[in-house]
Amino acid sequence: MNDNSWKAIFDKYKIHKHNFEKEPFIISAEQIKRATSHFKKTNEKEVRILCKQDSREDRPQVFIDNKVFLLPTRNGEYAIVKGEGYIDIPLVESTVKIYTSKLDFILDTSQVGNSEMQHLDFAYAASLVRTFLEDDSLVLTIRGRKYTPKFSFNVGNQQLTAESVQTEVDAGYEGKNQVALIEAKNSHTANVIIRQLFYPFRQWQHRTTKKVKTLFFEKREGFYSLWQFEFADINDYNSIRLTKCSRYEISGK
Repeated sequence: MNDNSWKAIFDKYKIHKHNFEKEPFIISAEQIKRATSHFKKTNEKEVRILCKQDSREDRPQVFIDNKVFLLPTRNGEYAIVKGEGYIDIPLVESTVKIYTSKLDFILDTSQVGNSEMQHLDFAYAASLVRTFLEDDSLVLTIRGRKYTPKFSFNVGNQQLTAESVQTEVDAGYEGKNQVALIEAKNSHTANVIIRQLFYPFRQWQHRTTKKVKTLFFEKREGFYSLWQFEFADINDYNSIRLTKCSRYEISGK
């Protein structure tokens, strides 16, 4: 979790003394590089690795102690922010639904490997994603990395502006009346940084007048689980809430 590297960064720029209640602390990739240049290992000084804090547990100890988290604000710039940056991914406690694939043939290739993209692609091919969202018109239109437009938002008691931040959507589907964005994992995910849902949501809601929905997907213990989240206020990072979730066993595969 790069505790030593981030301690060195906090010490060099006296971040411990910063008043996070008043405003976030803005730090650049160049500053991070300078503060960690004396470290020998790549994972102790590589900015991309140091700034990857996808779960609460991924945060270095100095972040936990100060109750802060990290958000990118532009290419090569980050904000250390006071507040809750993560959303829990709860266990789906409802009865497993037996879902019959809409395919009339077996997909041999979908059974080779064990990646989140493979499982998500199979769930879509079997029409499970369409069934969960009750929309037979959904087709795959978005995948991979893109850059956000400029947008402002509230997080905790503060306001941030993000511009040209790189986002990645594992899969995005467009239908007649909606766009669905999916973040997929292939592990027992307890929580995830809201940014992974919020930034793509803001990015694509800027591009379309259709309603944009954000989903989290995971294949866990042989079951396909889907969680749907929504933001009650498009300008509020912390307005996220879970609207529905289900887990399925796909038969006929």
